[in-house]
Amino acid sequence: MKKLFIASTSTVHGKGYLEYMLPELSVFFKGIQEILFIPYARPSGLTHDEYTSRAQSGFEKINIKLKGIHQFKNPIEAVNLAKAIFVGGGNTFLLTKQLYANKLISTIKNVVENGVPYFGTSAGSVITGVTMQNTNDMPIIYPPSFDTFKFLNFNLNCHYLDPDTNSTHMGETRETRINEYHTINKTPVLGLREGSWLLFKGNKITLKGGFNARLFQQNKAALELPSETDFSFLM
Repeated sequence: MKKLFIASTSTVHGKGYLEYMLPELSVFFKGIQEILFIPYARPSGLTHDEYTSRAQSGFEKINIKLKGIHQFKNPIEAVNLAKAIFVGGGNTFLLTKQLYANKLISTIKNVVENGVPYFGTSAGSVITGVTMQNTNDMPIIYPPSFDTFKFLNFNLNCHYLDPDTNSTHMGETRETRINEYHTINKTPVLGLREGSWLLFKGNKITLKGGFNARLFQQNKAALELPSETDFSFLM
């Protein structure tokens, strides 16, 4: 049984790192004392140690320790021994490249499919989909494939933004780009707004956080779906 906590972002305006969802994370990771952290996405070029320290600053508030995967000689063994996994945000292209380089795609998929809790934020959430093709990130490096974990039968667009009707910018919107994706691809895309997350427990995947999400499907009008919607129909 998969246990997934898939968040659009790690930080919302006016709050500290992970602060807005710490009570829910405390429940999700109940009984777990140490989490394996994967810092490969390296936001703003942070070193793996710096990023791990930032992530630890959030989890220490709920008395959970983090250990970065880069601290292990054998990353595959580290995953196989992990009690829980957290993949942080940053650049999705870099993250996916590093996961492939360390032969971790199938390893992480296997342990999570067998019940190891998985928590992702931003890029770490995007890779739970069928592919990483709906990321917002620049392709600073090329992974060998866009295929990712396929924990979900759809893709995610994290940090989903609605058009600003007061802006003078009349260029592409997030909706425009996702619709362009659907001229070629059939995979549904869920736009997760800031402060939202998906909770997958048992056979149910539920939208949490109090905000609507936007569902895009090929040749269909986009749907606004409220918090607490069960997205199991996409699975």
